[in-house]
Amino acid sequence: MNRAIASILAVLSLFALPLAAQQSLPPAPLAYEQLEDPAQEEAAQALMETLRCLKCQSQSIADSDAPMAGDMRHQVRSRIQAGEEPEAIRAWLVERYGDYVSYAPTVSETTWPLFAVPVLLLLVAGLILWRRLRKAS
Repeated sequence: MNRAIASILAVLSLFALPLAAQQSLPPAPLAYEQLEDPAQEEAAQALMETLRCLKCQSQSIADSDAPMAGDMRHQVRSRIQAGEEPEAIRAWLVERYGDYVSYAPTVSETTWPLFAVPVLLLLVAGLILWRRLRKAS
């Protein structure tokens, strides 16, 4: 019985150690530090407020304390500091994490239903209303 418990604990520790190591990593250097150039920091902040934290899903990476959001803030700030344009950074993040990372999705092959469904619902509601009003006359 003790051998079985020891074996189970050994197997569980194999899975627990990598998880514990991930949580003990220090935050990325620019995750919590602002850029020295105020114009660059303003551009970075504006971009970070339009990007969704994939872990929190209801907060922007500017507001989230999740480690992943810190890594994303670091990426945004370091790329802005290197002179990259905010839209190029957004495109890179969308390519890496998918359309969901952006609060302002663009019309594409995967996001067109987000834009088409509300229009279709308005058309159907208008058609129903028009038919009812026509019958009432």
